[in-house]
Amino acid sequence: MMNGYINVPDASKTQGARRTDSIKLYGPDAFAGMRRAGALTARCLDGVFDLIQSGTALSQINTFVLDFAATHDAKPATLGYKGYQYACCTSVNHVVCHGFPNEKKLRDGDIVNVDVTLIYDGWYGDSSRMYVVGKPKRAAERLIRIAHEAMMQGIKAVRPGARLGDIGHAIQSYAHSERCSVVREFCGHGIGQVFHDAPDILNFGKAGEGPELREGMIFTVEPMINLGRGEVKMLADGWTAVARDKSLSAQFEHSIGVTSDGFEVFTLSPSGLHLPGVEHCLTSAPMGPNGVI
Repeated sequence: MMNGYINVPDASKTQGARRTDSIKLYGPDAFAGMRRAGALTARCLDGVFDLIQSGTALSQINTFVLDFAATHDAKPATLGYKGYQYACCTSVNHVVCHGFPNEKKLRDGDIVNVDVTLIYDGWYGDSSRMYVVGKPKRAAERLIRIAHEAMMQGIKAVRPGARLGDIGHAIQSYAHSERCSVVREFCGHGIGQVFHDAPDILNFGKAGEGPELREGMIFTVEPMINLGRGEVKMLADGWTAVARDKSLSAQFEHSIGVTSDGFEVFTLSPSGLHLPGVEHCLTSAPMGPNGVI
């Protein structure tokens, strides 16, 4: 899959940073930068919470993200990325990912994923959450909980010496045990001073296979879980992916780093809004450095 690892000096600059086939191993300065970028993105997603109500146009979420970034000396990574014209992605109901924050208005019972990546001081904080408009239907609430737990199962598999396949296996096994499907067309990715870097973090796989996880790796875990079948189709806009069977889809995403004995989540909500629209906090405490729960 990937052809090796490369140590990235802490003094590295963003100028000229680009994706390579090598998996980057970062040091303490990089982890500090990712904490700052991740915390800012999490605060932005916290602010989105108040906008999630019937009658809100998706474009209002985009405007909020733009204003938040400008106010905090940050830049939305998606704005202008490969021609994408928005500061975030908003994926409603059966939209799997990359939905446009256009003039479509939210309605009671809708579920929506908001995906934000902010560049702050050269580091990319990438995260997404599910939100619910009004009272969710039981099937929607169940799917959201499953999608979040699938992400958490993948994250909990992260530690030095584990394999990339362990992450995907954990996600897939949990989702299938709950009679849901994993979307295979999209995956997590390395991140840091590059938006999408090596390695690809698949949401399915076999335990014990793939490159070894090493301290200093930084990447996203972001499974997309469908209530029905996992197949998707692309709309004519070239960006929006929807569930082919029009079943509900849900996704959560965190940016994390591999530590000496586990993992660190960079994009935790500072206000504890881990499942906005369903409940304001999980049954367990948030995770800090080294995967402490």
